Amino acid sequence: MAIQCNVAISTYLDHLRIERGLSTNSIESYARDLKKFEELINERTIDFALVDEAAISQLIGELKSGGLAPTSINRFLSALKGFYKYCALEYAIANPMVDINQFKVARKLPKALSVDEVTRLIESTINPADPHSLRDRAMLEILYGTGARVAELVGIDVSDISKDSVDGEEITIIKLRGKGSKERFVPLGKFALEAIEDYMVRVRPALLAKNSQGERALFLNARGTRLSRQSAWTTVVKAAKLSGLEGRVSPHVFRHSYATHLLDGGADIRVVQELLGHASVTTTQIYTLVTIDKVRESYSLAHPRSK
Repeated sequence: MAIQCNVAISTYLDHLRIERGLSTNSIESYARDLKKFEELINERTIDFALVDEAAISQLIGELKSGGLAPTSINRFLSALKGFYKYCALEYAIANPMVDINQFKVARKLPKALSVDEVTRLIESTINPADPHSLRDRAMLEILYGTGARVAELVGIDVSDISKDSVDGEEITIIKLRGKGSKERFVPLGKFALEAIEDYMVRVRPALLAKNSQGERALFLNARGTRLSRQSAWTTVVKAAKLSGLEGRVSPHVFRHSYATHLLDGGADIRVVQELLGHASVTTTQIYTLVTIDKVRESYSLAHPRSK
């Protein structure tokens, strides 16, 4: 009996969730790309099990001519590669993706803010008339002080913050849940810790009181439930407007700035890799290009024999 494309996709997504342990965000991304693929082959009345390399190449050409960015096409192809690799083993069908190559995309350097700009961004949240501003400040301090992704930030529970002792010195650490549900522990600095304590004492109890079920999340919304990614991002956008940095801020700007400033300060790249939760140091090395780029610029401007 022939397997239907939608059934195969559903089974594959279950495989990613249960056996591979991928995060909800990653699975949703795969689902969107595979749904798009299903729509494309249905329009052409092609059985997904009979799709060959020529059909894939034709789809790529159409996506490109339709204006889809190379990075988006690469993500689409990555989803198909994983899907067909799974289907080849599970349903014994041919894998049309074996010889399909992704587009070469110029590597963009992460855009980091200066230390002064980060400070301005964080301090823009200060508003004595709005108690929630203490929550917003704590969120931004954690983003910059730990390099957390926005999804990791809203996933923090109160119990994820703990104290430890290293060489007789007490430190506070926070547990972050990254991609693929991988956990990592990152130290909290003085500024982040003070901001969290202010929020925990002066704001969170009142928010928590609005939820009769209780809530383990660190950051709560007005209903006393876990803050959403969208709400957290809205807080960052608001701070960017208030600090005059609108258009300079992306969801990862704190993470990029965290990594760049650590390396600028002499941190070992392997340590930065661990703090960011990168599986490979190769991913972390792109931040060294940012610092090298700044060195090159300073040299060309300042040295009499640079030109």
